[in-house]
Amino acid sequence: MKNELLRIGRRIIPRPMFEFFRPAYHFLLAFAGALVYRFPSRSMMVIGVTGTKGKTTACNMIAHVLQEAGHKTGMTTTVNFRIGEKVWRNEAKQTMLGRFQLQKILRRMADAGCEYAVVETSSEGIMQFRHTFVDYDVAVFLNLSPEHLDRHKGFENYRAAKMKLFGKLARKKRSVGVYNFDDENVAHFLGIPQEVQYGYTLAHDVTHAYERSRRMVELKNVHLHASGSEFDVKDTHFTLPLLGEFNVQNAGAAICVALSQNISLEQVCKSLENFTGVPGRMELVPNDKGFAVVVDYAHEPKSLEAVYEAAIETGLKQAGGKLICVFGATGGGRDTWKRPVMGQIAAQYCDEVILTNDDPYDEDQKGIIADIRKGIDNAPFIKGNIHEIVDRREAIRKAIALAQPGDAVVLTGKGGETVMVVEKEKRIPWDERKIVEEELGKIK
Repeated sequence: MKNELLRIGRRIIPRPMFEFFRPAYHFLLAFAGALVYRFPSRSMMVIGVTGTKGKTTACNMIAHVLQEAGHKTGMTTTVNFRIGEKVWRNEAKQTMLGRFQLQKILRRMADAGCEYAVVETSSEGIMQFRHTFVDYDVAVFLNLSPEHLDRHKGFENYRAAKMKLFGKLARKKRSVGVYNFDDENVAHFLGIPQEVQYGYTLAHDVTHAYERSRRMVELKNVHLHASGSEFDVKDTHFTLPLLGEFNVQNAGAAICVALSQNISLEQVCKSLENFTGVPGRMELVPNDKGFAVVVDYAHEPKSLEAVYEAAIETGLKQAGGKLICVFGATGGGRDTWKRPVMGQIAAQYCDEVILTNDDPYDEDQKGIIADIRKGIDNAPFIKGNIHEIVDRREAIRKAIALAQPGDAVVLTGKGGETVMVVEKEKRIPWDERKIVEEELGKIK
């Protein structure tokens, strides 16, 4: 109903006037949502997690650690929701729920007796004031790379939107900031003072940040392998059943949040050891064919590169094996700049590149693939073979048919999403893991 009103408003109100009043519209909706549900966040400790990539996994880690430590916890992310022990899928296809829906689920958490609420907080949500009447106590900065630049009209504006979460928090008497000291943008976030600041690092070259922080978690002796990761914090050895260095960084964020809430390092270690991950986030699909299949959400250049590197570094792609990748790009004119960039990355890392659809919306699917192909054709070199298969299931079938023992098949873009959006915003049910399992089952 609210979206329909917005569309009607766009049609009947001159665009300059509509854009002028848009912020007030979003602000009033946010206030109304909080008022209707009686400002539920005030009765909980709220942890906001922001950044370009890793938000969903970090939120799930944080909620898991808090719950395991005996604190009833609620959570809202792109992929799933949580209230205590109950976890269910997010079918809304929104990273941060709309104003009324967000306040409604926060009310459910509060009424269920949750002590904590972990909220994945997006730049789009901040632009639309969805965060305004959420009473945050802890803000977590994971990383920043170009994303949603068309929506924000530039990287600086995108970064500024993320920083507003920390600006909001800084007005509180008791505030906690958690930071990835290895990200090149961290100084901007550290420049918004919080009462307590925690940071984590793998690089250990953070003198500038350490001087401005009261607590630092150094992730040392990192070992990545095909069944997970290992690392040390002080004298505690962590075993994390998740793949990739980026998940060690996500664990660093969870450790910092836990320490800020007086949860011991030993308890965090025990909790992360049994953390099973998030559907569609660097998720291995078990099979007996001798090759690895990974489903991941990566839909922007840095995430895509990180997933390919993880497949190689952890040994999913064995020596002499091939890296086979399947991906597309979101339609509807969203961040078209990244399409050729992702194509170039695929050309650099992959032995077989299969270009397909993602969420095309009303955009021509072959046109999206052509945009990605430009980056491949202009790459310094092309490592492998290029295939164009518009139908995503057919593309997955092709990737599995090409795979041999020792290879790694990496499917990105959809991850744990439950729908694919096509023309006229029609939603088609989609379960990437299930489709992979069905196609694997056809191999004799």
